[in-house]
Amino acid sequence: MEKWEKLSKMPYKEIKDLQDRKLRAFMANQIYLYSPHYSNLLKELKIDPIKVKGIDDLRHLPFTYKWDIAPTDEEPQKAKDFVIRPDEEVTEKYGHLAKMSMTGGKAMVEERVYDFKPVHIHFTTGRTAMPTPFVYSKRDLDNIREAGYRLLDVFEVTPDDIVVNCFPFAPHLAFWQTFFAGEKMNVANFHSGGGKIVGTRNLMDAFEYLRPTVAVFIPGYCYYFLREAVKQGRDFSSIKKIFFGGERVPPGLKDKIKDLFKQLGAGEVMVLATYGMTEAKVAWPECPSHEEYHGYHLYPDLEVFETIDPESGEPVGEGEEGEIVYTSLDWRGTAVLRYRTGDIAKGGLLLEPCPNCGRTVPRISSNIQRKSELKEFSMTKVKGTLVNLNNFFPLMMGHPDIEEWQVEMRKRNDDPFDMDEIYLYVAPKENIDREKLAADLKQKVLRDTEVSLTDIIFKSVPEVVSQLGMETELKEKRILDNRPS
Repeated sequence: MEKWEKLSKMPYKEIKDLQDRKLRAFMANQIYLYSPHYSNLLKELKIDPIKVKGIDDLRHLPFTYKWDIAPTDEEPQKAKDFVIRPDEEVTEKYGHLAKMSMTGGKAMVEERVYDFKPVHIHFTTGRTAMPTPFVYSKRDLDNIREAGYRLLDVFEVTPDDIVVNCFPFAPHLAFWQTFFAGEKMNVANFHSGGGKIVGTRNLMDAFEYLRPTVAVFIPGYCYYFLREAVKQGRDFSSIKKIFFGGERVPPGLKDKIKDLFKQLGAGEVMVLATYGMTEAKVAWPECPSHEEYHGYHLYPDLEVFETIDPESGEPVGEGEEGEIVYTSLDWRGTAVLRYRTGDIAKGGLLLEPCPNCGRTVPRISSNIQRKSELKEFSMTKVKGTLVNLNNFFPLMMGHPDIEEWQVEMRKRNDDPFDMDEIYLYVAPKENIDREKLAADLKQKVLRDTEVSLTDIIFKSVPEVVSQLGMETELKEKRILDNRPS
């Protein structure tokens, strides 16, 4: 990997030259030789990896999709074919070399173990398929540590900060990226496991005892946590910054979070988001700003990003809306080429220097419709209309009169051939005119999703929190599709 201080100020032409060189080497020396899936695919399609001269040639390679990797009952080991690993012939060759020399051979074996031996695994959340493992070697763990250092550097975190990690303990990227980032930056870090592990009240006690300057959360749980802290009159005045991961963060929710921190004694808290995906094995930081959104800074020595028209698959121009396509560039363990994320970057891929911090590495627009919504929930037919359920998130999260919410889709009479029904469960703020709120929501949902709600059901905050699985699930269950097949 390149030194971040140098890479982040490198002119784009030099960045592209660097990516071209690394892609050529990666294709010829790793993917073609050691990746069972891609080696077989390239041979089948008669694609010579030597002819991939640079990132502009990626468009000639096929896309990789989630279903290519995800295990199934019929093929439970599919994900293993995406792990870069020397075949038996190569392994035996290096074994013979090791036996020839007690010094050089041993060093060679240690290098191969460092590069290729799986030592750490993350899993996708597995909402619509079996959980998919993504493997890290020791070399990869050094990469995720460096990526974490870069993330905290962009966020202007220093070793003098104290961080509370409120992500749940899980074999998932959000928790472990935070863990390795703090380790690399030498930051004092309390990895709490969130309310699911230590309990919400104990986590509040930890905030008051440790006096952290930085907290890291899943957005939905953070909003619930802060509301409860306000009710209890807690003192969180030490907090300066809060980072979110795992879900998109609508501007309206950021405003609510800032307001709650003011009620807890903090000053102008900077609320920042990260963008990450298990398939990429790292997360990227949003450039810090109190008001404007400047995008997520990328690590061009580790990956290549493309943005494409989701219908045609053709590349779109710089700054144009498109689906994010990810290609590994300097990984061992699990590595993917041209992985279609299903995430739509409304502001596209940005290559000019950042107007906020001056870094020259590429950026992805902050306005992203997340994969977890787009591919698994949102583009679905309700009442015969193709509905984008992403639109519920900014509407409901940013609404000033709503504390918690959940959407449920059903079939009338639980009959798979009957009419679709869509119910909205709402926990409003105190002293809100419910009739007026219901009329407002019905009008805005129809405007934003083009379907009418079957009913709005008002509940208490504890009731909706329980339905969401706020303190029991890895991610809260915002949108439920309970229609029978």
